[in-house]
Amino acid sequence: MSNIVKIKALKFPDILHYEWEGELLFHTSDYLLVLCKPGRTLIHHTKNKIFTIDNTSLEYFSLKEWFTAAMEIEDGKVVSTYCNVAKPSVFKNNELSFVDLDLDLIQVKDKEWEVIDEDEFESNSIRYGYSIELKRETVKALDMLKKEVRLGKFPFNNQVASLLENQTF
Repeated sequence: MSNIVKIKALKFPDILHYEWEGELLFHTSDYLLVLCKPGRTLIHHTKNKIFTIDNTSLEYFSLKEWFTAAMEIEDGKVVSTYCNVAKPSVFKNNELSFVDLDLDLIQVKDKEWEVIDEDEFESNSIRYGYSIELKRETVKALDMLKKEVRLGKFPFNNQVASLLENQTF
């Protein structure tokens, strides 16, 4: 089995938004951890553009919880984190997909965590027809994500740093 994973971000309900590839490091019944190296290509279908990403990131995809987390790595340390509130990821035939629900929780280098794209969530809830229940679950997922970050639960703790010690970037 190849350790290259194709990752697809979808807009609700299943509209291809963007895609890229990474190297599968860990796969458990709860999550996948994927290493994305500099020079990777990100195909942004919504904008009809292709980007080259020049950073290293360790990306966490929950198979059970409503979020993903992309952790930018410099010198073996996490320097910023970008979390998508999303439906649980699905992994099948070396392809990983998730439905991005617009709300994001981010930590930019040396700054506090903050919620972004609340306006996008509101406009897309109309554009894509989010049900009241889906909106409620999305807000609930954001609250749970904030709590996991605050409590330092995996992947928001030093377990990630210990995983990085064994990797060469």
